[in-house]
Amino acid sequence: MPGSLGGWELIIILVVVLVIFGPRRLPEMGRSLGKAIREFKSAGKEVQREFTESVDIDSKKTGKKNANTDSTESSGGVS
Repeated sequence: MPGSLGGWELIIILVVVLVIFGPRRLPEMGRSLGKAIREFKSAGKEVQREFTESVDIDSKKTGKKNANTDSTESSGGVS
């Protein structure tokens, strides 16, 4: 499959990164990458929560309007 990395490719990449940045900077880079990923996930969950709340509020408003419209139409047409 094009674009997928195998075991040897990952090992070569890790060795090159280790040689370029050194063993002291690697843990620091790992921590900052982990922190960035956590913040990204947190922001995604926040956006999803706000979207869900917005949809719930809109559906409640729409449900109330439909209930009022239905009762008005049924009483108006029976006369």
